[in-house]
Amino acid sequence: MSVPVQIVEDVVIKFAGDSGDGMQLTGSQFTNNSALIGNDLSTFPDFPAEIRAPQGTVPGVSGFQLHFSSNKIYTPGDNCDVLVAMNAAALKVNLKALKPGGIIIVDTDGFDTKNLRLANYADGVNPLENDSLRGYDVHKMDITKLTREALKEIQMGVKEKDRAKNMFVLGFLYWLYDRDLTSTFSFLHDKFGKRAEILESNIKALQAGYNYGDTTEAFTSRYKVEKAKLPAGVYRNITGNVALAYGLIAAAEKSSLPMFLGTYPITPASDILHELSRHKNFGVRTFQAEDEIAAITAAIGAAYGGSLGVTTTSGPGMALKAEAMGLAVMLEIPLVIVDIQRGGPSTGLPTKTEQSDLLQAYYGRNGECPMPVISASTPSDCFEAVYEAVRIAVEHMTPVIFLSDGYIANGAEPWRFPKSADLKTISVTFKKELAEGEAKYLPYKRDEKLVRPWAVPGTPGLEHRIGGLEKEDVTGNISYDPDNHQHMVKTREAKVEMIADHIPVQTLDSGPESGDVLVLGWGSTYGAIKSAVMELQAQGKSVAHAHLRHIRPFPRNLGDMLRSYKHVLIPEINNGQLIKIIRDKYLVDAIAFNKIKGTPITRTELVTAIGELLG
Repeated sequence: MSVPVQIVEDVVIKFAGDSGDGMQLTGSQFTNNSALIGNDLSTFPDFPAEIRAPQGTVPGVSGFQLHFSSNKIYTPGDNCDVLVAMNAAALKVNLKALKPGGIIIVDTDGFDTKNLRLANYADGVNPLENDSLRGYDVHKMDITKLTREALKEIQMGVKEKDRAKNMFVLGFLYWLYDRDLTSTFSFLHDKFGKRAEILESNIKALQAGYNYGDTTEAFTSRYKVEKAKLPAGVYRNITGNVALAYGLIAAAEKSSLPMFLGTYPITPASDILHELSRHKNFGVRTFQAEDEIAAITAAIGAAYGGSLGVTTTSGPGMALKAEAMGLAVMLEIPLVIVDIQRGGPSTGLPTKTEQSDLLQAYYGRNGECPMPVISASTPSDCFEAVYEAVRIAVEHMTPVIFLSDGYIANGAEPWRFPKSADLKTISVTFKKELAEGEAKYLPYKRDEKLVRPWAVPGTPGLEHRIGGLEKEDVTGNISYDPDNHQHMVKTREAKVEMIADHIPVQTLDSGPESGDVLVLGWGSTYGAIKSAVMELQAQGKSVAHAHLRHIRPFPRNLGDMLRSYKHVLIPEINNGQLIKIIRDKYLVDAIAFNKIKGTPITRTELVTAIGELLG
């Protein structure tokens, strides 16, 4: 008997299992399939911190949350409609995020005595056999056994066969949500085309999962999410780190500069190196240095030599790069420092998200050391935001800090391809000769933007030296004169502040130009804030949303905007950092909403917080 297909507007699925169960791959494939169908989507991969945590334990749970919809969406969802739990630990960690009445699909093989003990269930307690899951739609499947049965004719070891059980789950969910298998067949052929047995086992497991759905009588409905009504254009599914890499390449091309990436691998920034290393055809040079200090100093050398210098890292690497960042400020050369933030301090939570490096970006260097700070808001926004960071760096001859975080970096969403002609021009002018009347090259002679000239070393007649000691104004000679030092400190700060004349004014994302509450955000809080504010606006509440890209300097009109509302709420995934800067600069009694759990702020949490302000 054929199972009827029910049309639904959106679905949130959480894939969860041991870090060796392939949940990230399963989630990625379902995501790509959703993108090809044309659903709007948002994802939240959730990795364990350990490379290989003890199998079956709570710290070893790997998750991938996907929200896909026929409407425009902005977050991976507060709570799940479906939870796939491959073992007891996965169920224990994620059950609290499942909606009442939600579907639970479990692999019963992962609920034996050993797995229950590893997940710290009390002796004799099995959640599949007591009343703890009452109120949920639970479907028990021996996925391990079913996968082995599907692969019984393939000459492989049991352990190797078990690696295909994630494909069985994926096939079943493709059936449940009325999906075609073709995209994953193509992926498997590309990935395992030269390994016949592995390719065959994955394809058979995928097809077996789909067929199981066709033959089981456990489900009385299937579901379908229609294509979303998005603006016309060519789209692809993209993660934040990949969008960031593409933004750097586009900026290098539009500025006609060769790009040099000096970096040291660190979670969650390493994917940028991996992606950029694939694009040598665009003149990209990537250098994996022996440490963070060597990485940034190599990038500084490249920038001094006339390239677009870039270095990528996370919070601990930012600490190591601090002295070299001060050198770049003193040299006044274009350099982009990319910080993909994670939980801290020290090693902290390497695979969890946080917005905890803003004060470090603002102040975390010795001396008076101002640098522009740019922030991305979503995975696809990384393209435009890092493009803007490059523009500021090369047009204003200054190092720029670009902030993303683990949520943005690993999350994915549809991205509409920009056209090259629509990208802003990035103007780069090298000084190539002495001007009429110039007796010698003056490396710190400034223009109306207080920007010094950029001369490539070796240019005849433009010989000069630069370094970390204080510079004499105009000449660039070493100077210990106290008046000159104060003048140069003030000049470097004024140059950064003057950038505000060359960036857009702050606009509202939505809401009235004055009213009861302005929710001011930066970075990855964008989706949660937008969703919460739109919900309250639909109820007739006087609530607005503004989101910052330019954090240093702020847009010129930001102060007036803040003073147009009775309350200003600043949600952050930290202990309150932007709010300190806002209070200091504008003397506005802003209100903080802070969450420091390594997980994103949710729409529901913000609706409650804003509601309390509204009284």
